[in-house]
Amino acid sequence: MSQPINTVEEYMAQLPGDRKEDLARLRELIHQVAPNAKEIIKYKMPYYEQNGPLCAFASQKNYISLYILNTPVLQKNADLLGKLNIGKGCIRFKSIDRLPLDAIKKILKESVDANLAHYNDHC
Repeated sequence: MSQPINTVEEYMAQLPGDRKEDLARLRELIHQVAPNAKEIIKYKMPYYEQNGPLCAFASQKNYISLYILNTPVLQKNADLLGKLNIGKGCIRFKSIDRLPLDAIKKILKESVDANLAHYNDHC
């Protein structure tokens, strides 16, 4: 039985090389857009919060999943993602090189802004 993963560093360390590189780049992008986001392990994957849930990512068997936790923001910007495999709150891709990074940054930034607006309205 494997040990539970408690930190993002532990999560990243157990990944195969190509996935580790892709997810390190994705993690860096998240930190660029949301430098104040809290980074934790939740639901057995790296998870980010800033004035509410922001995003998460996971290495799946056949692809990488990027979960945009403000689903209306993802749906509003889905056309920017081209022919990527998109669910209600999830973007699935095989390599970060296939991601339109400017679109991902825009979606993450809008999620940060939406969380802040919601936080300010309710606090």
